Amino acid sequence: MPERDEPTGALVRPYAVTRGRTRPKLDIALEALVETTVRGRTNSTSRSGGGSEHQYIAAMCDGGRIQSLAEIAARMQLPLGVARVIVADMASDGLVAVHEPTSLDDETDAVGTELLERVLSGLRRL
Repeated sequence: MPERDEPTGALVRPYAVTRGRTRPKLDIALEALVETTVRGRTNSTSRSGGGSEHQYIAAMCDGGRIQSLAEIAARMQLPLGVARVIVADMASDGLVAVHEPTSLDDETDAVGTELLERVLSGLRRL
């Protein structure tokens, strides 16, 4: 039998997973946390054609195992842009909730900012 240069398993190119799209429906930060919703637990394949990737992400982020977008991309061995498109699709379908990081510009978080300043000051003294 002739040798083959191709892998023997199924190979799906990243652009095929997103149907050629490179821009997500929602802008999601790299460190944003993703959590499976109740709807995602019962229906991890969306109406927009989600498949095994949606099921895998729903299982990965379920039961208190919240994952960042970066962790999802790494665990799935997908480029970050592809993972971002998939997670954004799932979020727009209500299958996952995306918790964006809070900014330090918020004046209501004065206690948190003060704590960070004290930690920074302590580190400088070391």
